[in-house]
Amino acid sequence: MEVVYGEIHRIAERHLRREQAGHTLQPTALVHEAYLKLFAGSEIAFADRAHFFATVSQAMRRILVDHARKRAAAWRAQGGQRVPFDSALNVEVEPGSGPVGLLELDEVLDSLARESPELAQLIEMRYFGGMTAEQSAEVLGRSVHVVRHDLRLAHAWLRRELAGG
Repeated sequence: MEVVYGEIHRIAERHLRREQAGHTLQPTALVHEAYLKLFAGSEIAFADRAHFFATVSQAMRRILVDHARKRAAAWRAQGGQRVPFDSALNVEVEPGSGPVGLLELDEVLDSLARESPELAQLIEMRYFGGMTAEQSAEVLGRSVHVVRHDLRLAHAWLRRELAGG
């Protein structure tokens, strides 16, 4: 853990930069929650470095989504109206439509993972893990051109799904 803590902390900071100002979780707390979520009670075997960081990043995203769901439910229970959340990818379905909410984006990413786990992994690595196309290509053992093509394909797929099919 000591060897990778700095990189995991940077991933947490990237996740939290996309959240609303005044978020109750801090990067260190997010790292610790992800660690507990992943390693409490069981040992996980990671295929490689990319798998490890993608898994950690996905755990952090799940924690933030659960946090957003609880916050939205509490707000509605108090008679409030639905609160829009900042976008994790800052994706606009159409120009000027505004960013997509974290909960909606999470549902669409889950759909992408069911259809194409490889594309979902690239999105996780790039947007949630903060890895460049070059870093992703190196870790996955693919060419940079293939990774960039797949990222464009995944992004187009996400836009289509967010626009309603």
